[in-house]
Amino acid sequence: MTNSDHHWFGCDIAPGQSANTEFEVTESYSSRSVVIPIQIRRGLSPGPTVFVTAALHGDELNGTGAIRALLADRSWVLQSGTLLLIPVLNVLGFERHSRYLPDRRDLNRCFPGTRGGSMASRLAKVIFDSLITKCDYGIDLHTAAVRRTNFPNVRADLSNPDCVRLAEAFGAGIILHGKGPKGSLRREATKAGCPTIIIEGGEVWKVESSVADCMTRGIFNCLKELDMMPGKPDIPDTQAIIRETRWLRAERGGFMSMHVAPGDTVVKGQAIATNSNLLAEDQNRLEAPFSGVVIGMTTLPAVQPGEPVVHIGRLANPKSARRHEKQIAGDDVQRTAHEHLATNIQVTEASESPIDES
Repeated sequence: MTNSDHHWFGCDIAPGQSANTEFEVTESYSSRSVVIPIQIRRGLSPGPTVFVTAALHGDELNGTGAIRALLADRSWVLQSGTLLLIPVLNVLGFERHSRYLPDRRDLNRCFPGTRGGSMASRLAKVIFDSLITKCDYGIDLHTAAVRRTNFPNVRADLSNPDCVRLAEAFGAGIILHGKGPKGSLRREATKAGCPTIIIEGGEVWKVESSVADCMTRGIFNCLKELDMMPGKPDIPDTQAIIRETRWLRAERGGFMSMHVAPGDTVVKGQAIATNSNLLAEDQNRLEAPFSGVVIGMTTLPAVQPGEPVVHIGRLANPKSARRHEKQIAGDDVQRTAHEHLATNIQVTEASESPIDES
């Protein structure tokens, strides 16, 4: 499917041209229009229509920074197709520095939406009908939730060949399989015939340059893969496909000493974090349940029993972990992200003294 329509949100855009515009999605409490800013670029030749969105959760700004970098960069040209760049999708949450909408709902659980439902459902309906259904592919940029961080990774429904194509072309180095939660943009867009991937990276409320660089490179890679830009995608030689993940959770309350950072590889039985009271007594330790890669982790070291500490994706074996570690080291973009994200976590050596591992 190729969308050749040149009329977008009140603008007629000729081949080779771009336009900044906006589309109305709802009304505020003061009855003023709430609009989403968008830039539309058209290549000289026909091709696919692709959307790139950020801040679907209003506090997740790494993607916003990545899209703004693309908007400010005059050095690249779209040779074919149509590209829709939306730096902030959830403007109501963005203006409140909040993940959620004013009605306390998660917009990313409300797609495709309904015309007569809640405010969130109506907003999702307008976005879905006005934007998503007019596109052939989608890239949705995210970060970890509040008080967590993620090493940049792609998430996609790997049972869909077009999603596989986008996910591999993006070149994040880590690909997690999954359709996404019910009502999420990527799940419902893919179901509606617009294969969509998401990228998770970094923390809320900030733009981290190394994460934004991963995102911009990945967007360019996907556009090259779809022949919308000249050149070949710049992707790692190998990428880890993750089909199983597990959150390691605190067994006791206290203060966590972390022994790993985002993007680290681990082997089964390796010490991940050590928990103790505020006087560094009564320690217990969390260990890796399998060989894998650290996808994400808490940035808040104070925990209660049951709280998530480290998110690990399973790799086949220790040999796979070493191979993935070598792959990160050989890719400048991933290596820089690994180094930068590690500075946000105090990583210490695990003690060799006896520890309660319950």
